Amino acid sequence: MSKKVIFELVDQLPTNNLTIRALKTLDRVIPGEWENTVGFDNTIRVVTGESDPALIQAIGERAVVLFNDKSQGYQNALWLYQKVDEADKALGTAILANKLSDKVPLMGWVSRLTPRAQKAQTIDLSIKLVVELVAFCQINGIPGDSIGDFVQSLSDYSGESLMRLTALICFDGLIPLGPHFLSSVTETLTNLPPKELTANPVFNRVQNLIPGQNPASKLAFMGESFEATQGWISDFTRDRALTPEKVADNLKTFIDFTEDKLDYLGALLDVSTNYYEHTGIQTLARRLIERAFAET
Repeated sequence: MSKKVIFELVDQLPTNNLTIRALKTLDRVIPGEWENTVGFDNTIRVVTGESDPALIQAIGERAVVLFNDKSQGYQNALWLYQKVDEADKALGTAILANKLSDKVPLMGWVSRLTPRAQKAQTIDLSIKLVVELVAFCQINGIPGDSIGDFVQSLSDYSGESLMRLTALICFDGLIPLGPHFLSSVTETLTNLPPKELTANPVFNRVQNLIPGQNPASKLAFMGESFEATQGWISDFTRDRALTPEKVADNLKTFIDFTEDKLDYLGALLDVSTNYYEHTGIQTLARRLIERAFAET
């Protein structure tokens, strides 16, 4: 678990790096939904609309108490957001190595040591979606296998939470897997042996908090979760006319690449961004502040 308290995490959020620049390109997809709110006191002001220093301090102190209470799920949610991004960087590095092995004959041996991009990225997307579900349950104090509650909540997603799922769809779905990423994920999860899932570094980081008694039941839960959310993801993608090309064009404002390098771009985003952790901390801060404000 994190050794930092919530106000330190929010105070230390960056105001401008590759993660922020990548997320800002998605403003065209969900206009006006996300502002990169940083600083704990500033976040309290934004969330509550209050400006009284004494009240802001009281809200902040109560939020810290709630975060530090291990009987609550806030620290588990933070851990999930952080671990899935840490594993993402390792996955992206492995995929880039694999891509190089496809192009450079002398590096052919690398392909025996690194995952194939399509399957690895597909598993990565499905695990991130399950992490979103489990973190939602942890934050809201409901059982971790409450798929129905999570799916129902998607219609209310906004701000940093909606930005996180938008980035998931665009950066982990459309860019590396193409326009038919939903069917790719379904096919992979249907045919994936549990043993192969346990070889995935992202799964290994977060599996302890995924519902299920063993890899087979955890894989089944992942499949059920993805199937339940497919409708929302499909509608979101269709309603905004999202395509790999459209997302890539937005990213060209700060990344130089050609259209035939989208497979590299997906891995590059994995390596260079931590959008799950960044927006996850913002979501945690908002939920803690909302609850602390109500209890103050």
